[in-house]
Amino acid sequence: MAKTMNDIINDIESKIIQCGGSYATWYVGVTSDPRDRLFKDHNVDEKNDAWIFIDCGAEVTARRVEVCFLDKGLMGGPGGGDYTTKFVYAYNINDHTVE
Repeated sequence: MAKTMNDIINDIESKIIQCGGSYATWYVGVTSDPRDRLFKDHNVDEKNDAWIFIDCGAEVTARRVEVCFLDKGLMGGPGGGDYTTKFVYAYNINDHTVE
């Protein structure tokens, strides 16, 4: 069964709370290839950094979740990805990450 938008939001909020930091120290985005986006483009350390990505099932859901977290104060901006975008991702910003 696919996750609802509220489930996805709760999962991301739980990750942020579990790993610490304020919303302002996290980055949120949407993509069709979360592993490539996180670990190559943003230089997130897969083993040592705090990160999460979730398949939202549809572009519209991914974009709505992204906007929800941008409104809460996470770094990032709307409009990324393309029509194949269905993943939302977030990570804790560090010295080595590239926003």
